[in-house]
Amino acid sequence: MDIGIDLGTTNVLISVASRGIVLNEPSAVAFDRRTEEIIAVGIEADRMTGKTPDNITVIRPLHDGVIADFNMNECMISEFIHRVTGRQMIMPRIVMCIPSSITDVESRAVVDAARAAGARKIYLIEEPLAALIGQKVDISKPNGNMVIDIGGGTTDVAVVSMNGIVSKLSVKMAGNRMDTAIIKYIANKYHIVIGEKTAERAKITLANVFDPTGKVTSEIRGRHMLSGLPVSQTISDLDIYAAIEDMVEELVTAVKTVLEDTPPELVGDIHKNGVLMSGGGALLGGLDKLLTKRTGIVCAPAFDPMTSVAKGAAYAFRYANELLDGFVDVTLY
Repeated sequence: MDIGIDLGTTNVLISVASRGIVLNEPSAVAFDRRTEEIIAVGIEADRMTGKTPDNITVIRPLHDGVIADFNMNECMISEFIHRVTGRQMIMPRIVMCIPSSITDVESRAVVDAARAAGARKIYLIEEPLAALIGQKVDISKPNGNMVIDIGGGTTDVAVVSMNGIVSKLSVKMAGNRMDTAIIKYIANKYHIVIGEKTAERAKITLANVFDPTGKVTSEIRGRHMLSGLPVSQTISDLDIYAAIEDMVEELVTAVKTVLEDTPPELVGDIHKNGVLMSGGGALLGGLDKLLTKRTGIVCAPAFDPMTSVAKGAAYAFRYANELLDGFVDVTLY
């Protein structure tokens, strides 16, 4: 079995070329510090977030697209791989997705975690390349294709032509930072403390970064900072826009920077082909319209953008001998 793994800050997706997505679970591990045992991994651990006693901690092994806790990450990957392979004797070849800006030390940590999980051969592929392959874009021709992959920890922007990456940029600005910004904004404006899950739901429900009107509202619940009592508050799309406006501008700047570093002929191709948006952040309300307006190039979310990178990782085995950049055989590690 050859599998592709999108090792995301928020979610881990595993795909098999012949079967599609076979696992999609949160990147979370519940750890009992008293007994030093792992209680749950994935969805079960994620449900415990903010609801555990002092001795149990819900750990996110990845932060900003890189491994922050190697031991917990190794346990998480091992569990997920075993769920997919059924603990078979011959372990699979694995393609792991990594952000464009990852360092050698960080990439080695990813490889070591996969090796400890039992992989017999490991490849690394950069997320923008995997996203294009996952959408079955022909990247072998001298034709510019641009992709914006907005995940939970990083946003990767890249231009690909002739099986290689021409220009790229990775910024540590993505979904998780937006959630944190919403938490801070609600605390400053309404003096209410909310959790990560509440902030994420508000972002998904209300976000409109193109033309917020204040007419779309939703109710949130949290703890008042002064009284300490539970309260509810109605917020609008204008509140969410005010909270994440700076981060959206950072994303727009990153896209413009990559375009400025791209050869003119390829920019002409991109203007014709449009820009592909992948990752959960591609579904942020109004983002595609905003990028289209600010760049003058049609930007549109991919079909099922949250799974395109994972699917591309599994398909990448077919292109292993053709890809010139962004794909690494790490057998020698």
